[in-house]
Amino acid sequence: MRTLAIGDIHGAFKALKQLVQKLQIKTDDQLIFLGDYVDGWSESAQVIQYVMALSKTNNCVIIKGNHDVWCEQWLRTGNINSVWFKHGGKETIESYKTFSEEDKKQHLYFFESMQLYHIDELNRLFLHAGFTSMHGVERELHKENFYFDRTLLEMAITMDKRIEKDSRLYPNRLKLYHEIYIGHTPTTNFNQDQPLQAINVWDVDTGAAFKGKLSAIDLDTKEVFQSDPVYQLYPNEIGRNKT
Repeated sequence: MRTLAIGDIHGAFKALKQLVQKLQIKTDDQLIFLGDYVDGWSESAQVIQYVMALSKTNNCVIIKGNHDVWCEQWLRTGNINSVWFKHGGKETIESYKTFSEEDKKQHLYFFESMQLYHIDELNRLFLHAGFTSMHGVERELHKENFYFDRTLLEMAITMDKRIEKDSRLYPNRLKLYHEIYIGHTPTTNFNQDQPLQAINVWDVDTGAAFKGKLSAIDLDTKEVFQSDPVYQLYPNEIGRNKT
């Protein structure tokens, strides 16, 4: 059995289908989606429909990202968050034009069922962004950190590699879990188009919303699978490349 972590999709349905084809998924593989299925490219609703279907036939863990929180709020209330609208929400709303009210209701249920984090039997933690409690995710006071925090990754990236794990200087957050897999922050921000490892934190968001690729990583072998650069799959769109 493989365990595969999949990074932020951001409405790139074509990239997701291409990635799944490259993965050659078997029925005993576990797929862990790290959130942000929507907002960016033109097929967010189609991504949700596809992941919903995949979760019925395969062993899937569905983590909730910040963009998914915004989309869930819109599906529930019809209210449009102005920040969300400017950061991919407009494209997501348009992607739902051909979906019925019943479809939207089923998608809302799906968003509501998403997990904020997952810890597996090997003490590997999966969440969209990060956490701040030195006691772990179960003691996190501000649940928004699970899908907004960037300090976990920043700390891991800037940490002095000479500090031993048994040192008092070693961050407690990094001692708690064998490995931590996240999305949220594109590795392309650091001029890297592959998943980024910093200490025991793995960032699998390789910038699919922008000029990057959609990525998956085999947790045991660390083999990486990627789509083509997503903007090449949507040549008439700009995604979230607003500048």
